[in-house]
Amino acid sequence: MTSCLQFLRFGWLEAVSCLFPICLFAGLAVSRYVDLPIPRYDALLVYCVGLTLLFWLVRLETWREVAVIFGFHLVGLGLELFKVRVGSWQYPGDAYTKIGGVPLFAGFMYAAVGSYLCQAWRRFDLRVSGYRPVLTTILALLIYANFFTHHWIVDLRIPIALGLLVVLRRTWVFYTVGVRRYRMPLAVSFGLIGFFLWVAENFGTFLDAWNYPDQVDVWRLVHPAKFGAWALLVSMSFVLVASVKSLEGRLYHRGTAATVATPKATDVNADEISPQHQDANQISD
Repeated sequence: MTSCLQFLRFGWLEAVSCLFPICLFAGLAVSRYVDLPIPRYDALLVYCVGLTLLFWLVRLETWREVAVIFGFHLVGLGLELFKVRVGSWQYPGDAYTKIGGVPLFAGFMYAAVGSYLCQAWRRFDLRVSGYRPVLTTILALLIYANFFTHHWIVDLRIPIALGLLVVLRRTWVFYTVGVRRYRMPLAVSFGLIGFFLWVAENFGTFLDAWNYPDQVDVWRLVHPAKFGAWALLVSMSFVLVASVKSLEGRLYHRGTAATVATPKATDVNADEISPQHQDANQISD
């Protein structure tokens, strides 16, 4: 019963952490099937800018988080401009805010990943241990560069991915669900996020937000290889968010104690003891 409750709590925290992506996909769906007074991509840009401002105004995100999300927006937009130019995918329809075949709203699809990480960091009280920021940043930059260079030289994503696994082999991410503290390898979290991003990409192409060459005439499932690409790209998003959390003093995990307690004063059940009072053998692998 306790395990089921924890799973439901985990699912709920994940859902509310995905609030920006959920709102983004709601906008994609509405704009796909509802006639708008302005081009679809222009309306989506206004909508996404409005969402970002709303999240900041209601304090769902801090100004530092908005800044790093905007940074990931630019990172994604740069990748989009290049990939569309070389024909990797395309955006159907016209728009006033379309540059080089890429609507400016497209960067928000990458920014949504940054928003999720910021929200999850706060709601799960995320911390990391064994994190090597310099090496991880270098490898994340190499991963990003490889998305461009593999069009001219050999694709190096596999050796770079192996290097990332080596660097992260002792890196753990700690998180809290309810009153319990858990941990998992950071590399595993990259893989899990990458998988769900691949699922989201299938929804995005189904809603005709963009098309791969084999989806122009009829929708098809996005190639599973994209799952790996997303898992690698998550490393760049993590590095950006981690840089902000480091400035805020919320990056590294210290010892075995949780950093946020949610004790119930009237509870005497051992399962409800505050994480600050749990010892090492109560931290789940």
